[in-house]
Amino acid sequence: MAPSGAFLSTLLARFLGAGIGGRVKVLDIAAGHGLYGIALLRENPQAEIVALDWPKVLMVAQENAEAVGVADRFRALPGNALATEFGEGYDVVLLVHFLPDLDPTTCERLLTKVHAALIPGGQAVVLGLIPNEDRVSPPTAAAFNLVMLATTGGGDSYPFSELDRMFRNAGFDRTELHDLPPSTERVVIAHR
Repeated sequence: MAPSGAFLSTLLARFLGAGIGGRVKVLDIAAGHGLYGIALLRENPQAEIVALDWPKVLMVAQENAEAVGVADRFRALPGNALATEFGEGYDVVLLVHFLPDLDPTTCERLLTKVHAALIPGGQAVVLGLIPNEDRVSPPTAAAFNLVMLATTGGGDSYPFSELDRMFRNAGFDRTELHDLPPSTERVVIAHR
């Protein structure tokens, strides 16, 4: 996952305009290797990241932050995204490749917590293989649908309309869908 994470994290950080600067507090949910939050730290010297994941996973993320010299702005928050308190005051919450693991009801419960953690005007950012409304295109996202069907109890590869509905049910004002070329990934930005 790290090689694709290194590539996609840089694309995402640049897409979000992280290099513009300014003080930004980011929560990275299910941070894994931490590369998505770390890319924001590398692009913006005033950003700080709170990375949430299981304790042993966060050890890898911490090592990655130390390796690139941003550990002073990287804080680990060990726990479960559904049970751990996030705190508040975040400008951005990253949800990278995570919502497909969850059923719609659990997604909405998580997104309600995300909404409460964001400042007014804050953004939740989803990165993933988001299929078109027909659910069979583009091909990579359609194949991912089969993986989710086979490997999760209730997860799904949600098209934008379903993500939009879940975000709105969680209290968000509006959502946007963007491509992230040259990758096949897409970005959904939900505005509080």
